[in-house]
Amino acid sequence: MLNLAVTTREETFERMREPLSARNIAVGHVDGSERSLSLTDSPFAAYDVGFVYPSRIMEGAVADAMLGVPWVNDREAILRSRNKADVLTRLGRADVPVPETVLVSNPADEASLVAAFERFDPPVVVKPNSTTRGVGVTTAHDLDSFLGIADYLDLVHDYRATGDQSFLVQEYLPDARDYRAMIVDGEYVGAVERCLSADARAGGRWKHNVHRGADAQGITLPDSLRDLAERAADVLDISYLGVDLLVTDDRAVVNETNARPTIDDATKYEEGFWNRLAALVRATARQ
Repeated sequence: MLNLAVTTREETFERMREPLSARNIAVGHVDGSERSLSLTDSPFAAYDVGFVYPSRIMEGAVADAMLGVPWVNDREAILRSRNKADVLTRLGRADVPVPETVLVSNPADEASLVAAFERFDPPVVVKPNSTTRGVGVTTAHDLDSFLGIADYLDLVHDYRATGDQSFLVQEYLPDARDYRAMIVDGEYVGAVERCLSADARAGGRWKHNVHRGADAQGITLPDSLRDLAERAADVLDISYLGVDLLVTDDRAVVNETNARPTIDDATKYEEGFWNRLAALVRATARQ
């Protein structure tokens, strides 16, 4: 029996336990954050492999040193995917379609902010460069509103210690369908479409993040979108990856990626999903 250290207790952990146990992989939890940890006496059991590198990089380094295991998605994979600007740059240079985007290294002078805004037809999407779950993402419909958002970001950065002061200005695709495709070891294994209810849309909601109230519905993607998601994972060299696609009537783009994606209900994935994930865990353990 292979022992797998999982660094989350959210839905992913609970959904992994039974199907991986049936494939001779015992799933255990490693809690490396929001607690105190002795740096001389490890509180962790012995494991063969980890899934995935902890989200908090500082505490994660301690857990990594104590465990001494290879990871499905190691530290570099997590950092690469978390940096939205890095992802979009790598993909764009590899001819993978992405939204038109400008990186603002905050604080930037007003002329730079105006120039960034005027590259687009408003509204524009403004998002922090390294957050997840839609945190901090908003739209600006005019220049004054955009400059006001930048002012607020300056205040946040002045009075609260943050590790990343950059943000993105991005084209807004109002009618795009929002898909999360899952890639395991280079191959597409399923997808969900994230949808808002009619009432939410009527109330002005537009973010499709599940953690913001959207519903994830299993869907069969066409081959062209499967290939697009697989290309993105190949360019980024990340073996377990959620690829977020925005699809309109005339284009499809990779909007973001997530190297710590939540595993959804198994009915929303292709047959063989758990076999492929178990094979990836075993292959990683042999590294």
